[in-house]
Amino acid sequence: MRALEGMRVVDFSHVIAGPFCTYQLALLGAEVIKIEEPGTGDYMRSRGGVEALRQAGMGDHFAIQNGNKRSIAIDLKSSAGLGIARRLTATADVVVENFRPGVMQRLGLDHATLSVDNPRLVSLSLSAYGAEGAFAGRPAYDNVVQAAAGLMAMTGTAESGPLKAGAPVLDYASGTMAAFAVMSALLRRERTGLGQHVALSMMDTAFLLMSPAISSLLNGGKAPVLHANDHALAGASCYEAGDGALIMLGACNQRQFDALCHGIGRPDLLEDPRFADVRQQDPHRAALAAILTEEIRRRPAAEWEAMLADRVPAARVRPLAEALTESEVLRRGVVQTLPGELGQRGVTVPVAAFRADADGPALTDAPPLLSEHRNAILAELGCDAAEIASLAEAGAFGGVEAPIRGR
Repeated sequence: MRALEGMRVVDFSHVIAGPFCTYQLALLGAEVIKIEEPGTGDYMRSRGGVEALRQAGMGDHFAIQNGNKRSIAIDLKSSAGLGIARRLTATADVVVENFRPGVMQRLGLDHATLSVDNPRLVSLSLSAYGAEGAFAGRPAYDNVVQAAAGLMAMTGTAESGPLKAGAPVLDYASGTMAAFAVMSALLRRERTGLGQHVALSMMDTAFLLMSPAISSLLNGGKAPVLHANDHALAGASCYEAGDGALIMLGACNQRQFDALCHGIGRPDLLEDPRFADVRQQDPHRAALAAILTEEIRRRPAAEWEAMLADRVPAARVRPLAEALTESEVLRRGVVQTLPGELGQRGVTVPVAAFRADADGPALTDAPPLLSEHRNAILAELGCDAAEIASLAEAGAFGGVEAPIRGR
């Protein structure tokens, strides 16, 4: 039995951060019912690098965070659709949403309303900037919040200017934090019998990721600067090797720096009072970096990695395609092939970033077709064929007849 088996999550979220949160819950055994917009569904269904999948409404950017879920498309603008949503939330252990602040309240789906009839409900709201303040109503995506939070101002070079991170780090970090928040609230519920509302923002997540820089600024008055691949310590920076490839070093403590000096054949650096103590290197960083630059150019990056990595944190800067073929990555199984129809097309996706001795995260089902489980979900709510037809006539499904396979 996986950790969340028997838990029902009603998922009103879309795009990345919210769906990634509920994906993590689904991997741990929760039943996740994804509420989607009729006709179009989650925006990410049309995103990704495989044209055939995008055209089928199953874009690979949708697939990476929607496995193990069921889908029902309902029109929340109709009273009939809202009625279905309320019946579902009455059966839920968890509700997750990432609409703009205030939307759930206008729909009558906010925690205060839903918890009247479902006091054990855990509700999570994920937003860009939080529910209050001047930014609260603004739309945003990962790249925009990176700019607003100051994260971009820490990335890049003097020549390039600020750069956003290459991956949507705030989306995925926020989704991970959201899953952690849900699990915390569920644990509290086990002890108290009561649910609660939990809220988090991508902006707050950005500040969490920048903890060292924030501490230096607020406690020491030292504002972050653009430093590209350089580290505060010369022995923990990136260097070009003899073959033009880059190698990132991580000699951050005295033991590692000693090993680095011996590894590159320069134990004499440990006799130089400018460099011998890593805690005293800062005024002489440029001089040490110049020496390391010259030494690292004497060999190819792969040789340095093989020579140093057992004693000094060191790695070649690999292309993603190469990194994914590493034996450790393959052994850990962080990337898996989807089961079912998508799996037959060779679609592979990341799963969870941890393993457990017993009953850990598992990818057991492919992402759902839009509204694939509509009739099955409604039947679980006690709807017979006549009532489903009546709901359709009342506009609950937006006038769209979706593929229903009842998987």
